[in-house]
Amino acid sequence: MDRVIEKKKGLRAAFTRRALPWWGLGLLAVLVVWAVARPSRSTLRVKSDSIIVGDVRSGVFNDYIRLGGTVQPMTSVQISPTEGGIVERIVAEEGSMVKAGDVILELSNEGLDLQILNSEAELAEKENILRNTLISMEQQRLTVRQERLQLQIDVRRTRRAYESKKQLYDEQLIAREDYLKAEEDYLLARDRLELVTEREAQDSLYRSVEVARMRESLDNMRTNMLMIRRRKENLSVKAPISGELGLLSAVLGQSIAAGTKVGQINDLKNYKIEAQIDEHYIDRVTPGLEATFERQGDRFSALLVKVYPEVREGKFKADFRFSGPQPDNIRTGQTYYLNVQLGASTEAVIIPKGSFFQQTGGKWIYVLTPDGSRAVRRDIRIGRQNPQSYEVFDGLAPGERIILSSYDTFGDNEVLIIK
Repeated sequence: MDRVIEKKKGLRAAFTRRALPWWGLGLLAVLVVWAVARPSRSTLRVKSDSIIVGDVRSGVFNDYIRLGGTVQPMTSVQISPTEGGIVERIVAEEGSMVKAGDVILELSNEGLDLQILNSEAELAEKENILRNTLISMEQQRLTVRQERLQLQIDVRRTRRAYESKKQLYDEQLIAREDYLKAEEDYLLARDRLELVTEREAQDSLYRSVEVARMRESLDNMRTNMLMIRRRKENLSVKAPISGELGLLSAVLGQSIAAGTKVGQINDLKNYKIEAQIDEHYIDRVTPGLEATFERQGDRFSALLVKVYPEVREGKFKADFRFSGPQPDNIRTGQTYYLNVQLGASTEAVIIPKGSFFQQTGGKWIYVLTPDGSRAVRRDIRIGRQNPQSYEVFDGLAPGERIILSSYDTFGDNEVLIIK
């Protein structure tokens, strides 16, 4: 038996299988309408009192940077003892004015004292040896001389005997053997005299050379002892130049090695200004740049004279010297704020500095619409910068308004709706 299927009507008919295609068409229509009606770019609503707005203007861009510099003496001489020792007395205090040659520290060195005593004892011993040697040589010289005198007498006696016996032998009054013996005695005495004379000459030469050598050695020992005594004088550490004693790092009883820096003397006739500069400017900062600063209402000038090659913690050091009068009451360690001119001033499109740069790096910025109700993200190109403003190469026109405050809360939204 067939059953008649009742046809659904009203709301029930909307949920049948035959109605599913109509549901799909409706959903597609809704999506199309939403896609057409929605904004084309992401937006964010912000409050007007939470942003800082600035103007884009055309004007003269002054290419300079502002630096904090510390006053330092132009000339500083390190104080280092040439002889090590223990600090016995501190004569001059840090910060005091000293003259060249003034004693600053007094040291003691027992090892040096012992060395001086040993040197003096060795010198006395050497002098005693020299005296004894001279006495011995003089005695030997006298002995040889006495021997030579005796041999001279022997030669004269044997010669007389030889000549006498030769005459008798010629007259055939004595035997030949007696004559030959007299001749041999005479020749022997003469040869012995020549030998002693030669030995006396050699001994004299040897004595002169030996004495000269010993005297030279003795003089060297005296010089060495004088040098050691001068080392004793070096235990008094003195000021190398006149000036202000600074950075004195010595305490009573401290053991200081030779060559250790214990302080410095600052020549207060001339000063310089040491400044730390961000490595961003390392290619533009060169010797010869001019700088200015104000002190107690007066304006002063300085000249960059030295750029140090080392970069530490993102900064490098430079020295400036005054190119005119120095400020009154200038003191080491004072801080001056310098305006360093990097290049010539030129006409440019300028925007004020702001926190936006930390997020954008100067590559884009939010530009307000003429009515101020919206701000649109725009790509820009920034060139030079000084402590107050940026130079804009491209992307902005004079008269436009921009957001300068931080973009931390704006995310990646391209349009800001300002309420």
